[in-house]
Amino acid sequence: MSSKDNLHIEVYGSKVLRTPSQAVTKFDRKLEKLAKQMLKVMYEENGVGLAAPQIGVNHRIIVIDTDWASDRYDETKNKKDIDYNPFVMINPVIVYKEGEMDSPEGCLSFPGVFFTVKRATKIVFKFQDLTGKEHRMEAAGDLFCRCIQHEIDHLDGKLFVDIAVDKAIAKEELEKNGLGDVKSPPMFILG
Repeated sequence: MSSKDNLHIEVYGSKVLRTPSQAVTKFDRKLEKLAKQMLKVMYEENGVGLAAPQIGVNHRIIVIDTDWASDRYDETKNKKDIDYNPFVMINPVIVYKEGEMDSPEGCLSFPGVFFTVKRATKIVFKFQDLTGKEHRMEAAGDLFCRCIQHEIDHLDGKLFVDIAVDKAIAKEELEKNGLGDVKSPPMFILG
């Protein structure tokens, strides 16, 4: 696994954002360094989550901190002090979903773009920490729940434009911010 020193956010249209990520098999100092770099980029870019493909790394790693009072997603409190509660998740997978909620979202790979998507109301997911130890958690109805789904989608090459509630609004937002049109992969019908 490579870790880059000059990380930047990959923007919509980059091939890596549509490429499914590889599982992490080596839990070492390089992985720790990459996770720290990802957190630094996430905070600097004023995000609450970041997936490795968003910085051009094709591995199943996400970082999330929904307790941090990002200007983009301060839904729960109006804080003056900065709190940090970062999660680093390696090889995360959603194992159960239920319900449906509309969710206003943005994405660091889509600068300035916000629109509503459909997400599960409750999820159960598993992941490994930086030592390789497995964990199982659940999240329901909040920013953390939505963020986990959003970041895991990135690992699967799926983007929030693919699940826009209103494709016309998504298209308008993309065009307004100089990102072109919605380029979702074709849907295949299995029979």
